[in-house]
Amino acid sequence: MIKRIGLTGLILMVGMSSIAETKPPLVNAVEPTWESMADNYQVPSWFVDGKIGVWTHWGVPSATDENRPNDGSHYGRRMYGPMEGEKGGQAKMTRELTEFHTKRYGHPSEFGYEKLVPLLKAENWDPEGLVKFFKENGAHFIMPVACHHDNFDMYDSSHPWNSVDMGPKRDTLQEWKDAAYKHDMKFGVSTHLYWSPRFFKTARPYQKEGSLAWKLFSMDYSPTEYTRQDSWNEHWYDRCWEIIEKYDPDMFNNDAPFPDEKRGKSLGVKLFSSYINRDLQENGGKQTTVFSCKNGNLNKAAFTYNLERGSSGEIQPEPWMWATDVSGGWFYRKGAVNRMSIPVMIGNAIDAISKNGVVMMNVALRGDGTLPENQAAYLTAFGDVLKINGEGIYGSRPWKIYGEGPLEIKTGRQGENKKAYSQEDIRFTTKDGKLYAFVLAPPTKDIVIKSLAEGGLYEGDIGQIAMLGSSAKLKWNRTAEGLTILLPRNMPDQPVVGFRINEK
Repeated sequence: MIKRIGLTGLILMVGMSSIAETKPPLVNAVEPTWESMADNYQVPSWFVDGKIGVWTHWGVPSATDENRPNDGSHYGRRMYGPMEGEKGGQAKMTRELTEFHTKRYGHPSEFGYEKLVPLLKAENWDPEGLVKFFKENGAHFIMPVACHHDNFDMYDSSHPWNSVDMGPKRDTLQEWKDAAYKHDMKFGVSTHLYWSPRFFKTARPYQKEGSLAWKLFSMDYSPTEYTRQDSWNEHWYDRCWEIIEKYDPDMFNNDAPFPDEKRGKSLGVKLFSSYINRDLQENGGKQTTVFSCKNGNLNKAAFTYNLERGSSGEIQPEPWMWATDVSGGWFYRKGAVNRMSIPVMIGNAIDAISKNGVVMMNVALRGDGTLPENQAAYLTAFGDVLKINGEGIYGSRPWKIYGEGPLEIKTGRQGENKKAYSQEDIRFTTKDGKLYAFVLAPPTKDIVIKSLAEGGLYEGDIGQIAMLGSSAKLKWNRTAEGLTILLPRNMPDQPVVGFRINEK
């Protein structure tokens, strides 16, 4: 357990059926404030030690025509036409998708999003086989999407639009969880629900009051003022709490805004603190769960920051999550292109780990539930690297500095690196008194690590250096200019080479 400050305060737990219901006080509970969350939130060691997870975006959009134009993973809203104020490339993307849908399926007034649901059949979905594949390639936890912006629940939900009553007619969350636990992996869930009233704004003219589709399109809530509506905020709370109560996830990722303190009666932090309190109550005061979200304006000690498609330029004081997408489009689309090459993705992952990050790779399943080969190739390549270099990855922690090299990595969301690394780009981790140095490109000449010069950050004498996955004896020398490892005669055919450095 990564512990900072002891537990303080008391809270009346919030119930599932109504926010007005209360439960008996929980001793040493977290109060429903961000201050209390920051004081008490603890990151469980399984998350920081496990390092690697797989996120899965899979739902109704996955089953639409795989040859559709780019929809930016927002098929449901774009098929109804552009939103007011939408400009430039986004407006063009929407127009093309609207034209495609009308030609392929019919006008949205006749063939709305609700009629796409039966296309999601999951006829070849094998959750156990997929989870086994993820684990074989180095993942220690999974995080399927429970509900995306389209308001369709991929589980046995009280909301009528769900995967048990419609589409595949399977409780996909439960099956994912069963497979994860069978293979000794942790199970997380991701919800993107909060956007849904706005998401379907342009679909509203085509809905009939009182129909079943009315609920799918969130017609009871304002598409512009829903964040101020108690009815919507309570609905969001109850839907999220139902997931927590029914599936007891090890990790809860809120990938969307949430009811805030000004307009939403603090229902967001009430849900998140209740999730932690529930865990504390069940585990004798020890936190075993992870709560993550993308709100970078909050104190990052209060949660695990999801730095989606971003990067960090320095070691972060709190463990964080680098979430990336290997599919090129979050939801499956045949023409999607991942502009991050496999070697760069692996380099970015090790870069994140050297800076106190945990890696979450999204894969986008086809509508039938299978994993496309081009995405599997990313996981397999990373898995091959981890099989050799895992001892310096799993259970490791950042060193005094993250590393060195010419490639500049900036801190921020939506700016992940796509440039190739060179052999001068080196990243460090440490574990059990050993220092690990990862060269983020196949070296073609002697390796020079300036940070490990005599009289520098590495204060002791170096006793032994070994290349991970090799028993070959290495030649090296250390001077005031740096540590030089002579280029080994036989190098692994991999994009990253790792070295273990032992003190004398």
